[in-house]
Amino acid sequence: MSNKKYKIGYTTGVFDMFHIGHLNILKRAKSMCECLIVGISTDKLVQKYKNKAPIIPYSERYKIIEAIKYVDKVVPQINRDKISAFKKIHFDVMFVGDDWRGTKLFDAVEKKLNNHGTKIEYFPYTKNISSTKLKKILEKISKENYY
Repeated sequence: MSNKKYKIGYTTGVFDMFHIGHLNILKRAKSMCECLIVGISTDKLVQKYKNKAPIIPYSERYKIIEAIKYVDKVVPQINRDKISAFKKIHFDVMFVGDDWRGTKLFDAVEKKLNNHGTKIEYFPYTKNISSTKLKKILEKISKENYY
């Protein structure tokens, strides 16, 4: 018998330029559930909502996440509809960064998931690191011709 709080957990992300913040989320999520399923945003989806392509292509991001010992299954995230994902995966909990807590989008998602007996666990955002910050550093280096 498992001592985990949840049976099936789900989290999503772009996971571009994988860093310690990503690892922290996956490790903490896995500590709370028996099976951790990770949705990775496809290149097309990222282009659609961020108006830019990821630096690391989807196929490589998939392989990186799939190789992490805390991850039990990887699935493509082709849209940002969390209720649609719930209907396909039937997770007990969704793990989300606390930067989404209190947003109109996640207040609505949380309410709908709660109606199905599913919870959202918010994790603290890892300070001082993000793929966006890493990209800015790369852009600066590129502009200064350090390559």
